[in-house]
This record gives sequence, structure tokens and C-alpha cells, in this order.
Amino acid sequence: MITLKSPDQIEQMRPVGRFVADVLSSLREHARVGMTTNDLDAHAAELIARAGARSVYLGYHPSFGAMPYPGVLCTSVNDAALHGLPSDEVLADGDLLSIDFACELAGWVADSALTFQLGTTSPEAQQLVATTEQALAAGIAAATVGGQMGDVSAAIGAIGRAAGYGLNTDFGGHGVGRTMHEDPHVANAGRAGTGLRLREGLVVAIEPWFMAGGDEYLIDEDGWTIRSADGSLAAHAEHTVALTAHGTVVLTARD
Repeated sequence: MITLKSPDQIEQMRPVGRFVADVLSSLREHARVGMTTNDLDAHAAELIARAGARSVYLGYHPSFGAMPYPGVLCTSVNDAALHGLPSDEVLADGDLLSIDFACELAGWVADSALTFQLGTTSPEAQQLVATTEQALAAGIAAATVGGQMGDVSAAIGAIGRAAGYGLNTDFGGHGVGRTMHEDPHVANAGRAGTGLRLREGLVVAIEPWFMAGGDEYLIDEDGWTIRSADGSLAAHAEHTVALTAHGTVVLTARD
């Protein structure tokens, strides 16, 4: 069931959106070659505790997970696209790191993700990241009151396909509010002019993820980490957005 938010409720979601954005900005500044993703997870956990917020990842156990989720971040490296578990693996020069972060503050949840390269950059990785961010921007631009969900999906998919990247619609965006995953699903490919009519009060996380190779993915034995099947690099970008009478608001916008 889709739950539309009132203007007052959307205002109440602004603090958690700002907090999620600030944590991701802090993580990007904090991340260094030689660290582990467990180090980054500990940094985020400290920020969560200091703010009186609550991780919605820690202990989360949907049907596909082989175990309850063990961290407060999803940290996916190189060919890992989504749901990478924090670990003691040391981050190396040139690694492509995606960080996905969601939490609850004052009863509301926001969800966002970014991808960046550590140390020495490569044109291949930088182009993949830039294209993923462009697709996110296009999806947000298409998310307007009176439009349809297919408009959002088509905008994202068109950019990924034009760049020659692999994409898959099994995992995508979703509604956000009192919990992390609400209806509706926001696919990363689709046909414009189809699907759910977009109404004022809809709050969704829009999250394109592309693979530099083909469309297929594999899931690690942990039941969480999703990797490109051909070992190609993957990137992920996400924002929580609210559709209002005055336009679309990006609740997790980073300065």
C-alpha cells in the first residue's frame, strides 16, 4: 500500500534527510586507501549514536539475507554493486567504493547512496560514476506530480543504455517513510507514460545502479552482496525525494 505524506510530514522528514546527507559527506571525506570498510562502518555508527538516530540496516533480515545485516552501511567495492557487507578487507588505491546509508531519526527514514574512487582515478570508473549520477538526476527530474512512474524508470534506463552499461530491474528504488522499504517499487528501466500516476505526497528513493559490463549479477554466499556476473565495475547513486505542490524536493541533497 502506498502511503502519501502530508506537507507537514514531509517537513518532518527534512532533518533525517539532512542527517543522511551529512553522514555520507563525512564518509567521503573520511575514506582513505589503507582503511577497511569496517573502519567506515564504525565512523558512521559513531555519528548515528551522537545524533540519537537509529540504523535501519543493523539487524535487518529480509528473506534473501543469509543472516541479519551486520553493519550500519552497505559498502560495495569494485564489482560489488549493492549490499556489500562491511569487512576487514583493506581498501586499495583505485578501488571504486559505493556507500549506501539509511537511518531513522525522530520516527522518519531517509536513504541515499554515492560512489567514488579512492586514490588514483581511472577514466572507466569516473565515466561510470558520472553516468550513474546523471541517471539519478534524470530520474529525479522526471519525478513530477501528474507524471507516471514509467517516466522516471525510462529516464534512468535511457541514460544507462545509451552509455552501453548493464542494468537490472530486480533491485531498484522504493517508497520511504516510517520504514526503509515502502511501496511503490521504482524500476531502473521502463516505458514513459506507463505505471503509477505520481501524486503530491509521494516520497521515494530513486536509485540507479549500473554495471560496466552486462546485465547479469551474482549474489555472494552471504546472501547480501550483489556483484556483476562478469566482474565488471559497478556504481550506485541514490536520493530520497518528495513530490510536493511546489515541486520535487531532494531530501538527501548534499552540499
